[in-house]
Amino acid sequence: MTAPDPTVQAMIEGRRADTERRRQRVLTALAQAAKDGSDVSVAAIARRASVDRTFLYRHRDLLGQVHAQAAEPPTVPGGRGPAVSRASLQADLLAADARTARLAAQVRRLEARLSVVLGEQVWRESGIGGPEDTEQFKARITTLEQQVIDLELKLQERDDDLAAARAANRELMAQFNRHAD
Repeated sequence: MTAPDPTVQAMIEGRRADTERRRQRVLTALAQAAKDGSDVSVAAIARRASVDRTFLYRHRDLLGQVHAQAAEPPTVPGGRGPAVSRASLQADLLAADARTARLAAQVRRLEARLSVVLGEQVWRESGIGGPEDTEQFKARITTLEQQVIDLELKLQERDDDLAAARAANRELMAQFNRHAD
């Protein structure tokens, strides 16, 4: 084996020293975040340690420490116990969003219902409303619509019968023409 080139060896040592300095900055950032109760996430720790997020993803042990610390409930500055966790705040936010969506849907339904009721009231009170026997007209319309449907069905049946008769007629004419030859 040959001895490594001193220039290459110096570059390798410099790279190792740089990596170790970055690791120390990340560990210091984690400790500081735990101390002051600030946000613990990959982006926040990388920003605080002045390293790229990919550095944390390449060093799984550091990434594991970040995730473990992020999962722990943060402490209130001054050491007075755990503060509200990020997960509980997110759960509360999701529940509030769901409630807001339900209430918004209920408001839309109530507004639509109110609009219909007020519209009918204004229609009646204005004197331009339809005749009082609109229900009879609606019933008559329904009856006529049903009659139209029945007549369309009968027409379809007759069209089918006519098509069948024409096919039979063509068949008979073809047979007749074959026997006539």
